[in-house]
Amino acid sequence: MIRVIVADDHPIVRSGIVGLIDLDPSLEVVGQAASGPEAVELAARLHPDVVLMDLRMPAGSGIEATARLAAAQPTARVLVLTTYESDDDIIGAIEAGASGYLLKAAPHEEILAGIRAVAEGHTVLAPRIATTLVSRMRSDRPSRPPLSPREREVLRLVAAGRSNPEIARELLIGEATVKTHLLHVFEKLEVSDRTRAVTLALELGLL
Repeated sequence: MIRVIVADDHPIVRSGIVGLIDLDPSLEVVGQAASGPEAVELAARLHPDVVLMDLRMPAGSGIEATARLAAAQPTARVLVLTTYESDDDIIGAIEAGASGYLLKAAPHEEILAGIRAVAEGHTVLAPRIATTLVSRMRSDRPSRPPLSPREREVLRLVAAGRSNPEIARELLIGEATVKTHLLHVFEKLEVSDRTRAVTLALELGLL
């Protein structure tokens, strides 16, 4: 049984969420809170698996409560359930330690599945939230000098597990030239080893 605390300052909304959770035999609502501080206090006493957290509540935001829970109750995972989807809300909640972010307009089964997934240690994001996070990360990412076609070719072979001599033979260039290309790649990507160069290039969509 997954123990859940529901934190929402609107009684009707809160009772609706509780009623939804009661439909799932694997979930149990062990407490209800009308504010962030109350959610933190309840979690300290009841030791839930998941705190379903609204963001904007009186006497402290859900983001503040999430940060306090992450520090004081690391085993209690926070799943944000809110109507707000601004960049600041999303980034703030994730940085505070939330394990998931869903919108109240989501289908009921998506909310219930999200609670179960967060309890199991997974991260759950509504599709629109995931899109917002990716866009924000890309816009915040510092620009880097582009890799030349040859540098990409060398790095692609590194990613395939080829050694420097093998790359040299395949590209019909000297081994010293391979090393020079790799040094340029390291400088441009601001990394110091082959593994990090490959992983970062994949993250940046260069491979």
